[in-house]
Order: sequence, then C-alpha cells, then structure tokens
Amino acid sequence: MVLITGASRGIGAETARVLGARGDHVVINYREKRRRAEAVAAAIVAAGGSASTAAADITDAEAAAGLIDGVAAEFGRLDVLVLNASGGLEHGAAADYAMAVNRDAQLRLTRLALPRLRAGGRVVFVTSHQAHFSETRPVPGGYEPIARSKLAGERALRDLGGEFSRRGIDFVVVSGDMIDGTMIVRLLERRDPDAVADRRDHGALPTVAEFATAVADATTVAAEPGHTVYVGGTDFLNPVRTS
Repeated sequence: MVLITGASRGIGAETARVLGARGDHVVINYREKRRRAEAVAAAIVAAGGSASTAAADITDAEAAAGLIDGVAAEFGRLDVLVLNASGGLEHGAAADYAMAVNRDAQLRLTRLALPRLRAGGRVVFVTSHQAHFSETRPVPGGYEPIARSKLAGERALRDLGGEFSRRGIDFVVVSGDMIDGTMIVRLLERRDPDAVADRRDHGALPTVAEFATAVADATTVAAEPGHTVYVGGTDFLNPVRTS
C-alpha cells in the first residue's frame, strides 16, 4: 500500500496511475482538489487497479497526523510513503511557506509515518536538480525559496538515516531536471524564460510520464539507503569547472 502526497494532479497523479497499474493500492492525498483526486482514483479502478483518496493539508500538524492515522486504521499498514507534495511559487504565499511545506511538513509526515511503516518499507522523497544541486549550480530566478527549502527538506530526511536503519526502512531520493508540462515549468517560463530555454538547450526535458515512472520504480528499486535516482539533466552530474 502506497501513500502519495499531492497526488491529485501532475507527477503525483501519474505516479499513482503507474503504481496502480502495477498492482499497488494507492492512497491519493490531496489538499483541496477533491474532484481531481477522485477522478484519478476512479481512472485507476476503471483500469483494474485499486485506489482511494485522503484529504489533508500536510503543512497542518493535526491534519498530517490524521492522514497517517487514517491510513493505518483503514489498511492496517503502510508500505511506502512517497513525499511528492511541494510548493512555494503560489501567488500570495507567505514568505515562510516554502520552508513550511518543503522541509517542515516532509520531516513531520515522515516521523509520523515511521512507526506505521513495516520493516522493509520505504520513504521516497521527490525533488529537482535545481534544488538538489542548488549550492553548486545557478538557480532559476524566482525558484530560490523552493531550491533552499527542498534541499533543506532532503537534508533533514537524510539526517533520519540512523532511525531508518534501526526500523529497517529504506530511503530513496528521486531528483529530476525541469519536467516538461508541469505547472512549475510553466511558471518559470514566465518568471525566468532564459533559465527554461537553457535547460531545453541541453536536451529534451523529461516528461511527466518519464519522471513519474522513475518515482514509481524508486518504490521498489534495489538500492543503498539514501540512494539518489537522477532523471534527465545529465550535465548536472558532471563536475563544474572553476577555471
């Protein structure tokens, strides 16, 4: 049984479809887009899979606890937690919102889930190259709060490595280049079109389907704890020349 946060659309929804087609029961978490989440679940069921929905704003401590408790009560277990939900570019968002959703909420939800995850279970954290490599590579204009907060979230989760090991829980990070067709790329094209054009100059951007498949694969891939899966943007993996 897999719980995916922020799965009513985009990468989360496509990841749910992939996992549903593979035979996993998928719990589609959403904050407020109930109809979208229900449509994703219905499509999975119609295709022969198994899915359900669960509303919760993961930045709200009480709602996050209710989400984990509700899943555990309904299904008796949690096999995989996919930390897909993120934010920070929303119009009118508070100055501290990016850190609240991309670091604090991720860490809180993981700590809540750890006692519920079975031994051999897994936590998958979804991030971007623009955040993962933000200390050594330029960050697109306007993306800085997300880059800082998602990197902080990744590091906070990696700091739980000892607890993951004690509980027999795996932890995998999936980092991707800008993903073609996503809302964040559309927003960046408005705020920093040169940054998006530069990424396209390095090659075709990964599609939502390609990246979601990589996230789905990360729920079962044999890997060392803390392993990072990279999708697209192979130039990020090359050393940066300093002279």
